[in-house]
Amino acid sequence: MKPTIETIDFHGIEALRLTGPRGAAAVISRLGGQVLSWTTPDGRERLFLSDKAVFDGSQPIRGGVPVCFPQFANLGDLPKHGFVRTRLWDVAARRAGDDYALVTMETADDEATRALWPHAFKLELTVMVETDRIDFELCVANTGETDFTFTGALHTYLRTVQVEDVAIEGLYGHDYRDAAKGNTVQRDTGTQLLIEAETDRVYRQIRRPQLVQAGNLSTGIQSQGFPDVVIWNPWVEQCAALKDMPADGWRHMLCIEAAAADTAVTVPAGEEWYGRQTLVAV
Repeated sequence: MKPTIETIDFHGIEALRLTGPRGAAAVISRLGGQVLSWTTPDGRERLFLSDKAVFDGSQPIRGGVPVCFPQFANLGDLPKHGFVRTRLWDVAARRAGDDYALVTMETADDEATRALWPHAFKLELTVMVETDRIDFELCVANTGETDFTFTGALHTYLRTVQVEDVAIEGLYGHDYRDAAKGNTVQRDTGTQLLIEAETDRVYRQIRRPQLVQAGNLSTGIQSQGFPDVVIWNPWVEQCAALKDMPADGWRHMLCIEAAAADTAVTVPAGEEWYGRQTLVAV
């Protein structure tokens, strides 16, 4: 079947379904410019989307791949993770070839964003689905006359069968800030990271890919441009405090985020910055 792109209704919001080679597929919402589903040719869903997620725009959608900009978490005076997750993005481009389907979504500053953050910008998120991989490219363009600095992330929620059985490789030897333990800075000295409690780490200056060993949901992850990698799982207590998560949601998700969190990015006036993340089913 030739790759296709179609407009669909997804939980009451407008979205695009990208169908790639051999039935691989993804769904990206105009609300937040957010990928909400990625399935591989074996029919398995690779992303976590909470069954209590809210789709009316009153709050960000819990799951998939939210775009955090121009602030990561609470590292500033803006709303948590910035303000683009609840904005309606426009479809800038769509095309399909014999071995891929691709969509570009975009959003830009307006009076509402400038009231919060006084900078002119344009974001473009390009998503491409191939047989066993999905690629994300975020372009941050400074369309104003002064430089600006931002933090942000592709806040990727991977689906897991049981997060306690997951092992993450590729973080050995890197420093990380542990937000779950008073923001202490430590060095990862283990060959694998296991998720055994609440985990909220910002790994700095990552240059190696990660491998998420999770049985038949194992995933290879490669990022470019983003200087940091965030690992997050709320575990039992923190998950219970999230109204848009089921009680056992922590067990079935793990966020591995391509991020500029502890390392902010400056974009000079009139220039662009690119960050990329690739997920490969292995």
